[in-house]
Amino acid sequence: MLFDPFSFSGLDLKNRFVRSATYEKRADEDGFVTESLIEFYRDLTRGGVGLIITGNVLVHPSGRSAPQMLCIHSNIYIRGLKNLTDAVHELGGVIAIQLVHGGRQSLPILLGGNPPLAPSAVYDPSTGVTPKPMTDEEVWQIIEAFGSAAGRARIAGFDAVQIHGAHGYLVSEFLSPHTNRRHDYWGGDEERRFHFLEEIYFAIRKEVGEDYPLLIKMNADDMIEGGLNVVDSVGIAKRLEELGIDAFEVTGGMYESGQKTAQPDILTEDREAYFRDAGRLFKERLNTPIILVGGMRSLSVMEDVLRKGEAHLISLSRPLIREPNLPNRFKEGKEKADCISCNGCMEFQKLDVVKCVCLGS
Repeated sequence: MLFDPFSFSGLDLKNRFVRSATYEKRADEDGFVTESLIEFYRDLTRGGVGLIITGNVLVHPSGRSAPQMLCIHSNIYIRGLKNLTDAVHELGGVIAIQLVHGGRQSLPILLGGNPPLAPSAVYDPSTGVTPKPMTDEEVWQIIEAFGSAAGRARIAGFDAVQIHGAHGYLVSEFLSPHTNRRHDYWGGDEERRFHFLEEIYFAIRKEVGEDYPLLIKMNADDMIEGGLNVVDSVGIAKRLEELGIDAFEVTGGMYESGQKTAQPDILTEDREAYFRDAGRLFKERLNTPIILVGGMRSLSVMEDVLRKGEAHLISLSRPLIREPNLPNRFKEGKEKADCISCNGCMEFQKLDVVKCVCLGS
């Protein structure tokens, strides 16, 4: 099944492999596309993945969560982004852009010393920072930024947009009762916590139209006390499905929950696919395509996930950092990725670019 074509919402994919959005640290200091970044995506395209989702791309300067992030908060970025999509399309690839605002997980050092923005002033022990609660004006400003960014993405030739609604970034923060403790239009109960994402959805559709593929990456479980659980998240997903979202990528966790998002030392098959139960529930309750990420390394496990109806598509991150041509290698008979989940590639502060540091192992 992994090598069967799959089509949805106007996207025609040659197989079921998705490159999950992964920060690259290959833009320049001002967030422009570089030749290194273009070559990085050429390698992924040549490597055989059916759908590439870019690393998180910044929609507003107040949401910078890492250095050398690719940016799309101004028209000046469109030309470089078009060069990127052209390079992928020339090789027959399909590429979506992931739009993000870092929220409380943005670091003051990257914000000119200013505190990060968030729904509420909830201290983040992972960064040691208490964010600034957003004013109503600031909330609407970021909603507009997501819409404008999506419009630029379509002009730049991306085949789809993915909203980053997971991992404790701003959209995730508004959805989660742990990080959203407001009592206004933007928070106070499940319905009001949904308003921020709902308004982003409307803002994006206004810019790109109803026929343009719009995906979301969202937590099935925040994996933290007082956060979203999978039942909550399926309820949110049903609301999005009713609006017209085109696909869900199912994941979990946030900075504060530690290494539960990218679990280390996945050396045996029983440790793989750690979000598969959530994927199954999403697929059972929804009619929209489900993309599942989370520690899959073995061809047999990926096939099993598809065969058992736990997802429509398989999303990989760390294995493709080590082996960008992994889908082709699987097709040639390889049974398991070389990635040992040491998470060295995630120590991006220490690296010149995000890359595998275990190539000698």
